[in-house]
Amino acid sequence: MRILTGSEIFTKNFAGSVITIGNFDGVHRGHVALLRHLKQQSVRFGLPSVVVTFEPHPLALLAPDITPPLITTFKQKAALIADEDIDCLAVIDFTQSFSMISAESFVRDVLCTSLGIRHIIIGHDYAFGRDRKGNFETLARMANECSFTLEDLDPVGEGDFVFSSSLVRRMVADGDVAGAAQILGRYHVVSGQVAHGREIGRKLGFPTANIITRNELIPPDGVYAVMVAIGDELHQGACNIGSNPTFNGKERTIEVFLLDFSGQLYDQELALCFVERLRGEKKFSHVDSLIQAINQDVLSCKNILSAADRSMVKPLFTAEHAGAKA
Repeated sequence: MRILTGSEIFTKNFAGSVITIGNFDGVHRGHVALLRHLKQQSVRFGLPSVVVTFEPHPLALLAPDITPPLITTFKQKAALIADEDIDCLAVIDFTQSFSMISAESFVRDVLCTSLGIRHIIIGHDYAFGRDRKGNFETLARMANECSFTLEDLDPVGEGDFVFSSSLVRRMVADGDVAGAAQILGRYHVVSGQVAHGREIGRKLGFPTANIITRNELIPPDGVYAVMVAIGDELHQGACNIGSNPTFNGKERTIEVFLLDFSGQLYDQELALCFVERLRGEKKFSHVDSLIQAINQDVLSCKNILSAADRSMVKPLFTAEHAGAKA
């Protein structure tokens, strides 16, 4: 997948393309349905498929006080989009000056001149441009002027709910990582580098990897059964999120005990894929009680993870996988 960034966005890149626009945070099942339709239409038109997105999220600039925690990092989002065989990801640097561009100018200067739009697909009720004044009607009005066609896809959902990023955030925030996985179509991921910690787990006989992450959407404190991606390998793990209250900890940490791995992990990149929450964090009156609880947690994790769906671990989030340019 080709990734366009910076000034490349405003140069001539394609003579023709099939486009969709959005933030695509989480790349959940609704997004995936749109991306797959985009790919089908690009094949039908014989033109490259292009996803237009924004970095950072527009709300981070326009309304930072109400910006929700993002489900994915940019690298994770790009990898998930690339996994749908999209030809190009156009990443617009969302600045104060860009936020002032009208919807009409955005269509003419970016979608038409740079990306060569011939067909565009937008999600239900999608809005864009200054003050979010651009919408399906704006595109319909400009379709003849810029010689493109357009589609407005209906919401995608299941049962009584529509797949959405906000629904995923609520579920993860409530600790319902299993429910969030059903919306995402994959396990929620928190990835990061292994760093030195207090080594409390090692002293208890359960050496843990302390993860430093850039992910914003972290499940609430507690114990979780996780699948752990280390490079191309997948392992089982028990993850604890919290401040270690039994040992009067002050700092919130993300630690994982690998059930089927032994070796050095410092400075390596791990992706924790959250399968199920076991319990909340608890302060134990005695260390022996804590050890007993950890043993039970490990046993529960083994039982849960033996039945986990490995196809829900996707993809392994590397820049190479995403096709990112150095």
